[in-house]
Amino acid sequence: MTIETLDDLFLHTLKDVLYAERKILKALPKMERKATDPKLKAALSSHRDETEEHIVRLEEVFDSLGKPARGAKCDAMVGLIEEAEGLMADINDPETMDAALISLAQAVEHYEIARYGTLIAWAKQLGHPQAASLLKSTLDEEYGADKALSKLAEQRLNAAAAA
Repeated sequence: MTIETLDDLFLHTLKDVLYAERKILKALPKMERKATDPKLKAALSSHRDETEEHIVRLEEVFDSLGKPARGAKCDAMVGLIEEAEGLMADINDPETMDAALISLAQAVEHYEIARYGTLIAWAKQLGHPQAASLLKSTLDEEYGADKALSKLAEQRLNAAAAA
């Protein structure tokens, strides 16, 4: 896809994020299985459910634009998932695993927060208020997931891993 306009860039980035969300959806069950802390398992499970909804919203955004909901390879997410898989394979200590899982999940969240924030700004600039509203709902959930993970790490899991 040749990118010549902001509209082209907006569509390209939507495809990138759709691919990323689908990739995350496939990775979350493995992360959930590796987690040992019940609250972390619940947070990852909850985010898996939210990710399914994020995909539905992205499909609605594509529909509102009259475009097919097709993803395009997101090299950044491929790299984040590969990093997560490698790190999970190298850790045996359960408490260290939980701390690592939080850091890995937050790396993904921060990528998504950056992308959704940009997409919202572009949707508004391009006159796509419905798309902006749908994307804002997802951005709010991404911020919520990041905050919940920080709270888990700071209140218990980092200390447990350090002990």
